[in-house]
Amino acid sequence: MSDATLVVAPDIQSAIWSHLLSGNDGFEPVEQAAFGFAKITCDQGRTIFHLVDWVPIEPEGFSNRSGHYIELTDEMRATLIKRAHNLQASLIELHSHPFSSGAEFSPSDLFGFEEFVPHVWWRLKGRPYLAIVVAPNGFDGIAWLTDPRSPVPLREVLAGDTVLRRTGRTLKRERFKNAKRPI
Repeated sequence: MSDATLVVAPDIQSAIWSHLLSGNDGFEPVEQAAFGFAKITCDQGRTIFHLVDWVPIEPEGFSNRSGHYIELTDEMRATLIKRAHNLQASLIELHSHPFSSGAEFSPSDLFGFEEFVPHVWWRLKGRPYLAIVVAPNGFDGIAWLTDPRSPVPLREVLAGDTVLRRTGRTLKRERFKNAKRPI
């Protein structure tokens, strides 16, 4: 099985994580999101996402947002896909789980991937897609490299000399171990 790596400048990685973990609507933490745009290279069976740009999602970019759920507006989804297309880049989804005791994608995240990843895959002509969830104690990541229905692990995030390792909790779930179609 192949896997993926994200390469990002240390100051940019810090800015993204800071944005993702800064969510507070005045009463309780809310999920935050950002999207990155990456050029792809391959090396010895590993797909490497080289981050070239990113955008934080501002409150008006969400049609729904709480401490446990986010949904982008149709306009924001279209804007992100168009930007990736114009940059000839892959799209990277990043969002936070501010209440999570262990970083992993939620069932609602996985349900959303079933619709969104094939749509992005089609719109971006088969470019790989990467999703990362950040919690206060770590992160997890999965990537769709060869088709929009078969995720593989994000092995690591390389931020300069720092290697950040994922929790790997999402793909360890029983659902993935026994499924004929992982997502």
